[in-house]
Formats: sequence, C-alpha cells, structure tokens
Amino acid sequence: MPHLASCLWFNGDAEEAAEFYVSLFPNSRITSVSRYSDDPSGQAPFPGGTAIVVEFELDGRALQALNGGPQFPPTEAYSTMVLCEDQAEVDHYWDGFIGGGGTESQCGWLKDAWGVSWQIVPKGLAELLADDTDGRSQRALQAMFGMKRLVIADLEAAADGR
Repeated sequence: MPHLASCLWFNGDAEEAAEFYVSLFPNSRITSVSRYSDDPSGQAPFPGGTAIVVEFELDGRALQALNGGPQFPPTEAYSTMVLCEDQAEVDHYWDGFIGGGGTESQCGWLKDAWGVSWQIVPKGLAELLADDTDGRSQRALQAMFGMKRLVIADLEAAADGR
C-alpha cells in the first residue's frame, strides 16, 4: 500500500506551524527539516536558514509543511478532520487551536492561526446524522447548524427531541 502524506503550503512560517501542531497532538514529532541556503542571486523566496520543508507526524500520521510563498493561501476547500473520542477531546483541540490564534467557524470547523481549516468532530456524529428514526437526524442536524464547537450532549438531546 502506498504511503500518503498531505503537504500544507505556508508563507514563511511552516516550521512554527509544525511546532504548534506537534505540541497539540499526542504521539507527534517533527521528523526532519530542510532549509533554504543563502542565495546570493536573490532567487530564493526566503532567507537562508528558513525551513523549506518540515516533515512531521501527528499521532503517527505523516504531513509536510512547505514554505512556498504567498501565492497559494489556505482555503476551506481543504480541511483536516480530527475525530475525537469524547467531549474532553473535542474541547482540547478546539481550545488549543482557538487559543493558538485560530478563529471559529460553524458546525465544528475552525481555522488555525495560519488559516488552515480543521474539523473537530466527535465520534458518533456520522451515525447520529444518519439515524432516520423518527426525525432524529434532522433534529441533530438543525442543532449542529447552530453550533460552532460541537457539543455531544446537546446534539444527542436535540436528536432525542429534548
């Protein structure tokens, strides 16, 4: 099976972002950093010593952070989902990203300080939204539309009609 790794594009602060990410996720580490050399021709987009590529793992999953320049800012068209075991885990990641300079969106989505989109989602949400029994999924969906951070107890209460 091939090895897959996402590459996130940054404008000079890839190493700072990778360091933040590995501080937030357990079992995470930076695995390598390649750096720009001094370029007397002035062709390099960043000064010598700035990271070009930072390879890192978040809970064992490989990613890369590339300092490519300002041409391609992050967009919500790509996000990374963090599937959380419980509300404490949802709160940990939500508070970590927001406290690190991120901004809230809705339905469990947020942007970190670098504009990268993340979905902070409790396990069981997909099943709850697929449960067509007596309108449960529609009630849970309507409750989710009114939330920024997803609150499991509130979603379940809404699904139950409480």
